[in-house]
Amino acid sequence: MSVDPWAGTQDQAAAEHAHSTHTPPPSQDQEQHPDELCLDSFWSEVETIRQGSGYTDLDCTRRDSRQSEEGEQEEQWLADAGLSNLISEDSEDVDNAVLLSTLTRTQAEAVQRRLDSYTLSLRKRNKPPPRDVRDIFHSPIAQTLLPESQQSEDLAQNSMASVAKTPLSAVTPEHQRCAPKEEFFITDVAYCEQAVIFLKQAKLPQNNSQRRKEDGTLPRVICPKCRLGVTRIQDLSHADMKKVRQLALIDMTALSDLLELEVKRNKTGKRKIPESTLFGVPLAALLENDQKMKPNTSTPLFMQALLSFLEKKGVDSEGILRVPGSQSRIKLLQQNLETNFYSGQVSWDEVSPNDAAALLKKFIRELPAPLLTAEYLNTFSAVRDITELKQKLHMLNLLILLLPEPNRNTLKALLEFLSKVVSREKRNRMNLWAVATIMAPNLFLHKAVPSRLTEGAEKGQAEKAADVMRLLIRYQDLLWTIPNFLMSQVRKLNENSNRRYQFYDRRIKNLLRKIHTDSRDKPDKNTSEPRRTVKIQVGDLVSGTMEFQLNINSRTSDLLSQFHRQFLRSPDNGKGKMRRNGSVVYPDCALYEVGGNIGEHCLDPDTHLLDLYNSNPGGEWFIKMKPNASRGL
Repeated sequence: MSVDPWAGTQDQAAAEHAHSTHTPPPSQDQEQHPDELCLDSFWSEVETIRQGSGYTDLDCTRRDSRQSEEGEQEEQWLADAGLSNLISEDSEDVDNAVLLSTLTRTQAEAVQRRLDSYTLSLRKRNKPPPRDVRDIFHSPIAQTLLPESQQSEDLAQNSMASVAKTPLSAVTPEHQRCAPKEEFFITDVAYCEQAVIFLKQAKLPQNNSQRRKEDGTLPRVICPKCRLGVTRIQDLSHADMKKVRQLALIDMTALSDLLELEVKRNKTGKRKIPESTLFGVPLAALLENDQKMKPNTSTPLFMQALLSFLEKKGVDSEGILRVPGSQSRIKLLQQNLETNFYSGQVSWDEVSPNDAAALLKKFIRELPAPLLTAEYLNTFSAVRDITELKQKLHMLNLLILLLPEPNRNTLKALLEFLSKVVSREKRNRMNLWAVATIMAPNLFLHKAVPSRLTEGAEKGQAEKAADVMRLLIRYQDLLWTIPNFLMSQVRKLNENSNRRYQFYDRRIKNLLRKIHTDSRDKPDKNTSEPRRTVKIQVGDLVSGTMEFQLNINSRTSDLLSQFHRQFLRSPDNGKGKMRRNGSVVYPDCALYEVGGNIGEHCLDPDTHLLDLYNSNPGGEWFIKMKPNASRGL
């Protein structure tokens, strides 16, 4: 099996010196430990936020938010997890069984706990309790789905057994512990089930004595690729991403229960929207307005312009993000942008990089709701209390999947910029730890949500918050992928949903089951190498079909290479566009699987196509242009 290092190596040197930042002037810095300089910057940033407009009462922000009433949290949780039918009087058993049948044992237990808590709140209010999850599983309709669910759980147990052979807390040999470390990141098994194994291992005396002490460095994380390739967040359709979020919420909750993390969500109160075009505007409203001018934009145009300027003029500036700008200049710059940004009359020539960086942090802080959302901000913060790195990454991966699309895309754009700042450490003297300590208060403190960040031992709290921030920066490519176990659950959910109609007519039930079984077994019985007809829909350039011979080594990249030879680069009907410099640019195309047990899925170039064919025989394959690719033609 191939392995793919998700964490880039561009900041490896910075990570290995994560506690060695430098700030001018050098003669003064030598008298103070680098860690202390970073922590001083952290609390200086907190004080800046306190003194900012509307942030003078950070410790009393509870008046701007409220905890949900008893039972309301569980009700909202069940709705977000796609299980609101469990507490609906007129729901069908099949509606509940379809989703529940895809869950692992630990995930199902988390659902039951939420339902038990909701039932208890109803009893206190003298209302009839909802159905028990176990009653739904025992119903005649649900039993037709359970054999497959049990089979998938058995497969998961086998995978978990292989995971258990290697302790999750120790991957590298003892004599290499001081060298740059490597960690294996397993995504085939549900994260909550991996936690069950780890907690059992942690109770064993021999594992307790061998647990590695953290030295502050971040290892290189290696994610073994499955034969179906890697699925990134942008590769799935909106309908399938909705299912991913529901399943991710269940797994995140189960994992939090095991790790004893508090995941109570806050609700922001209604706030007066300022008469501003940029600052203090809800992210969704800002994007909706920007998409009228640039339909395919996924992040606010103002933030794109700000990050573009900083990437050109700011990443090499010494102390960027840490060195404060001029308050008077920042105020004038903000007023100018508010008035003239959308008219295109803003000149960036005379803007100071430090002023622009301060404005970037101010833009993030003044969003009406936190960039990490009011619902999940405290859960993001709680990640700092998890001991094991892999479990921290598991939790962050699930939380990223739970963010609304505008928040997730904006956060990714910010993290990509911060990664570029870290990569220029030799010039700007801002390493990973320094950038993380500066940015953590701007993401984890918000006037709309109560925070424990400033409570307790200052040094410990600051270090923990900065640790979560540096994980987001360092492992962002890994965190923006969909784990294999969630993809498997989405496929099974779609399969079960497609079979629902057979429950309503018993006369054709057995026939449909036979057809379904035959079609699913067909690829396994086919001893010859099959051929697939691939449909081509490349804008106005190419349309038609193409035959492709499958074998055990066929990959998506091979199919696309054949397509390029036959349709785009052929002497007779080449579809490239000549540039002024004489080079030829071709459309950026990708292979998609559509239908069957998936909505629409952009395939990884390393996907083994015969495995995909066996996994989803009912799906069709399309070659299409990637989103936004038409702009370059």
